[in-house]
Amino acid sequence: MEQACTILQFLALSERLKRELRHSWLSDGRRESVAEHTWQMALMALLAYRHLELPVDIGRVLKMIIVHDLIEAIAGDVPYFEEGERKELKAERERAAIEEIRSMVAGETGQELFELWHEFEARATAEARCASALDHLEVQIQHNLASIDTWEPIEYDLVYTKMLDRCSHDAFLTSLCGAVRDQAENKMLASGIDVASIKHRLGMA
Repeated sequence: MEQACTILQFLALSERLKRELRHSWLSDGRRESVAEHTWQMALMALLAYRHLELPVDIGRVLKMIIVHDLIEAIAGDVPYFEEGERKELKAERERAAIEEIRSMVAGETGQELFELWHEFEARATAEARCASALDHLEVQIQHNLASIDTWEPIEYDLVYTKMLDRCSHDAFLTSLCGAVRDQAENKMLASGIDVASIKHRLGMA
């Protein structure tokens, strides 16, 4: 009964991820929740893992995906491009949050959550690099599905600067990144955005 109560208490905390909104919009104009981002990442992993150049333990990848944003139930979501105090304190607050989660869940399970989060952050294993790549790709895929009106101008640049580095370790992820980037570029072109000028400024012309 004690363990059951611990699980229920933690689920009450993790439910916040269904309500914590990200700087991403859905195709119907509603903002995306952290939990929805996590679900889409997990589905992407199942669809992609058999095609990877470097094999991964899909079970461990899925565990990391489930865990990687749990800290946002405590620390909240901070957009990639945000500047200021929240961004500066992000890493410190997230480390404190995963410590709190480890204490809350306790035992082997709490330690597992703690270790999975740190493995994801370190990106030293094939599984962590795969999960991190999918994290970045999912963001752009969702942006591609949303109205261009929801994009910040800085996100035009991120199409070319944010994803490839996380995907370059694997041929299939690199290919997927290229397809996502092409989709984003076509969306920008169709909206009258000067893509050539962006590429020139970024040294890609």
